[in-house]
Amino acid sequence: MALRRHLRILAGGIEEPRMTPTIKAAFATSDRHKVDQHFGAASALLIYAVTPEHATMVEFAQFGELDRDGHEDKLAAKLALLQGCAVMYCQAVGGSAIQQLRALGIQPIRVDADTAIAPLLAALQASLRGNGAPAWLNRAIARQRGDESTDQRFAMMEAEGWQE
Repeated sequence: MALRRHLRILAGGIEEPRMTPTIKAAFATSDRHKVDQHFGAASALLIYAVTPEHATMVEFAQFGELDRDGHEDKLAAKLALLQGCAVMYCQAVGGSAIQQLRALGIQPIRVDADTAIAPLLAALQASLRGNGAPAWLNRAIARQRGDESTDQRFAMMEAEGWQE
């Protein structure tokens, strides 16, 4: 039994039943079709639940007009809305907002102005299918499964003992 566990961890080849990962992705958008907003001053945020097979819009929240600089408290409502999201796509984002997003486990990603949302969702789905997932996505999936720490896996292996 111990050898089987070691092979799975090292080679990743033993298939075990898993739940399909569902990632929440947010977009700073004014029209629900393209990323065209600075995160801090975004007039609206669109949130999708994304699986390898489907992307479903789950929330669209609109905000009043906001200045880009100052007024750090303006982020509170947006950060509360983004709870549980793995990624936030925006045209721009300030340093303070990046720190606050990362503290919540949300990866901020800057994209070019007017980048269409559909291709971003398709790329995220492809990554969820195992096509070169970035490190932030692997961390988000690990958090979702509750096995975020690689150190825990190695501690379990060490506790079992190595036999040659």
